[in-house]
Amino acid sequence: MAKEFITKDGRVIPINGRKRGGGTAVAAGVLVLGLVGVGGAAGGGGVLGSSAGGSAGSSSVTARKLDGQKAARRGDRDGAWQRMGMRRLDDALRRQVECLSASHGEVREFFAHTPCTSLDRMVFAVGDGAGNNAVVSVAWVGFRTSRDLRAFKRIEDRHGSGDIHPLGAPLLGLADIAFTGHHYGTDVDGTTLVIAETETAAGHVDSEVLDALAGIAACLPRP
Repeated sequence: MAKEFITKDGRVIPINGRKRGGGTAVAAGVLVLGLVGVGGAAGGGGVLGSSAGGSAGSSSVTARKLDGQKAARRGDRDGAWQRMGMRRLDDALRRQVECLSASHGEVREFFAHTPCTSLDRMVFAVGDGAGNNAVVSVAWVGFRTSRDLRAFKRIEDRHGSGDIHPLGAPLLGLADIAFTGHHYGTDVDGTTLVIAETETAAGHVDSEVLDALAGIAACLPRP
C-alpha cells in the first residue's frame, strides 16, 4: 500500500488514507489547503490576473520563469514561486513504488508491460495574496533505464494519451478543479521523468502564468 505524507514547516509527516479509484480522486479530508487569508507575496497579484502588456508582459513572464527554474533546480521551492509573484500556501506528498494503479489510458497500458521503479507525487497550492490561486501537481516517475523513460515520455507528452493521476482537487476539497493537461511541463533527471501540471484554483491566473508555473515545477528535485 502506498504511504501518504504531508509536509509542514519543512517536516514530512506520515498520514493515513486510501486512494479512491478513478480520475484524480484521493481520500477526501486528508488535507485542506488554506487558500484564503494569506498575506501578499513579493510582486503582488498584477502579474497573475492581468493579460495586458503585450510582448512586454510575455517577456516579463518568460524572464520570471527562467529565474524560477533556476531557483527550482537549487531546491528553493518557495523562491521559485516567488519569482512568479506567488507564495506557497501548503503542500502534500504521496510516495509509492508502482505506477499502474495511479494511471489511466495509454499511459496505464505502458506501465502494464514496462513498470516504473518509483512514483512520488506532490501537490502545491500557491497564491498571490489577492485571491488568485493555482494548484500545481508534480510527479517524479523513476525508470530502470533511460530507454524506458524515453519511450514513456513519447506517450506522456501526447495530449489525450492518458496520464498519471495528479494529486490536486480532492486534497483541496474542490471537486470541480480538473487537470486538463493544457498547462504542462516535463524535465528529465537521470532515469526520472518529472511531470508538472497546473490549473487555476480561485480568482484569475493567466494561461501564460500557468504554463510558466508548470515549467518551473518540472525543475523541482525529487522530495
